[in-house]
Amino acid sequence: MLCGVDQLFSGHLSGLRRRLRDARVGALTHSAAVDRRGRSLLTVLEELGASPSIVFSPEHGIDGVAQAEEAVETAAENGASEGGARQVSLYGKNKDSLKPSPDDLGQIDLLVIDLVDIGARYYTYVWTALLAMRAAAQASVHTVILDRPNPITGDPATLEGAPQRDGFTSFVGLEPVPVRHALTLGELIAMFAERDAIALGAEGALSIVPTLGWERFRTARAWGRPFSPPSPNMPTLETALVYPGGCLIEGTNLSEGRGTTLPFQLVGAPFLDGPKLCRALEEHGVPGAQFRPASFKPSFEKHAGKVCHGVFLQITDPALFRPVAAYAAIVALARAQAPDDFAFRNEPYEFETEAPAFDLLTGSPDARNAIQSGASPGEVVTLVSPVEAIWREVVLDAEARVERARA
Repeated sequence: MLCGVDQLFSGHLSGLRRRLRDARVGALTHSAAVDRRGRSLLTVLEELGASPSIVFSPEHGIDGVAQAEEAVETAAENGASEGGARQVSLYGKNKDSLKPSPDDLGQIDLLVIDLVDIGARYYTYVWTALLAMRAAAQASVHTVILDRPNPITGDPATLEGAPQRDGFTSFVGLEPVPVRHALTLGELIAMFAERDAIALGAEGALSIVPTLGWERFRTARAWGRPFSPPSPNMPTLETALVYPGGCLIEGTNLSEGRGTTLPFQLVGAPFLDGPKLCRALEEHGVPGAQFRPASFKPSFEKHAGKVCHGVFLQITDPALFRPVAAYAAIVALARAQAPDDFAFRNEPYEFETEAPAFDLLTGSPDARNAIQSGASPGEVVTLVSPVEAIWREVVLDAEARVERARA
């Protein structure tokens, strides 16, 4: 399997290589975006003779060390990266920081995007890429996406998590799409570009180098290359597989395991009874997963330094496991067990101050209201998990759409 970056020296991309060498190049990337030999995009571009003059970075920063929602400021006198490129953060303290400025885009002719996405609507990298592509198109800067496969599969049968209603889009979902969307970053960006009449292809505003040899219906275990952790709390493929559901815990006062070595697989709080929650989940039934009672002490984030009690989730069959349904059930059962202590998060979340975080994540207030009214786990799951059949056609058409955008 060859990702986009792996193909830059291939014969079929000779035209793109010439374009890169002749252009003023900018890059949107991070340290996780490596080729099959483990070399970063910036190293590959330097070897190609197309070193960027400016490097944009998404949430977590170019080196991937900042925690979730931690602003990464662009210094007034920015230290140059290796190769002398100026570094610009696209995840600062406000919404204005989330896209490249006209001044920065005025310094380049071509923007190369190479980011490691993990296939969930909440993961912000695809939205950074979308905002950057749109800003670049407005500035007459051509965007090239070096695409990568979806590590949790591109199988349309795994679609899960209803798209957001009007009024519930945010930086954890700028456009209405399913939570688990079964698309690659390039496929998503091409879909929005085509909808918005942004010209595709080498002569248009957006071109894409698709992955070669990706077995769409398989996870990253079939890639024959190591999983590249794209953020501090995404260390393994199993973390990525649970994340489309595990991120729902961020909208509550339960710990999602940040500050432990098992983020999103551990869920708990000081006020929960782990064995009781485990029995309730087993009675409810979660296909493709097993639970066991767990106690843990987060070193940071929610309940830092306190012993939390809850469950540890492990996937037994990725083909059967549905993360959104699983974690919606966990939230409903945790609230039922401790209604006086459980709470939904009310603090600002991803630059939004009006809608609760749980509503932004699920795409509407329905699930939160149902949980607060004591709905059963099954009833809550029916509110958040199903996806309309039309999205299956979107996924099945994705490769043809990317072909129309081929670099």
